[in-house]
This record gives sequence, C-alpha cells and structure tokens, in this order.
Amino acid sequence: MSVQNLNTFDPFADEGDPLGSTQDVGSQQNYIHIRIQQRNGRKTLTTLQGLPKEYDLKKLLKAFKKEFACNGTLVDDEEAGQVIQLQGDQRLKISNFLVQEGIPKASIKVHGF
Repeated sequence: MSVQNLNTFDPFADEGDPLGSTQDVGSQQNYIHIRIQQRNGRKTLTTLQGLPKEYDLKKLLKAFKKEFACNGTLVDDEEAGQVIQLQGDQRLKISNFLVQEGIPKASIKVHGF
C-alpha cells in the first residue's frame, strides 16, 4: 500500500528562481542614505553613508562642517563602510548640497521622522 500525500511536492519547481537572475534585489547599495539618530534630550546626529568611492570623504566632511556650522566625524562601520556623522539635524542641507554637486536626487534617500 502506497500513500501518495507523503511525497514532497514543490508547486514552484517549474518556475525556477525568479530572483536568481537579479543581483541583491533587496539591497540598498546604489543609494546614498541620510539618516537621523536621537541622542539624549533634543540632541541628534545625522549620518551619511553610501557615497561613491570617487568622493573624498574627509574633504566632504570638512566642507559640511564649514557650510553647516556644525561638528562632525568620520566613523568606520563594519557593514556600511565609512560613515559621516554630523551634529544636529542636517538632512535637508546635506541633500541640497549633494544635488548641487551633481548627484541625482533619485539616488538620495532621506530617512527619519
């Protein structure tokens, strides 16, 4: 006596892997991310990550600090690489600065409340 319903059956076997041909579908690699982080009280940090390799992050940080009148630093992150951190909420200022420098607005994602 053979029981048929105990066999494994994959209903999507003939379709193949729909994500197999695309690379990192959920990846955010080609975007520049501008985020805000709450520190303590009303203090916040603005982080910038995902800039292309052709930009010198130290020079950009220096320009940001001078233009926005805030302090900042360059932080090494194991997942995101080098991240620029600025004091205060500088999201719109950074976005406008990058668009003026020739980076397309569609590749910039601004996160936060």
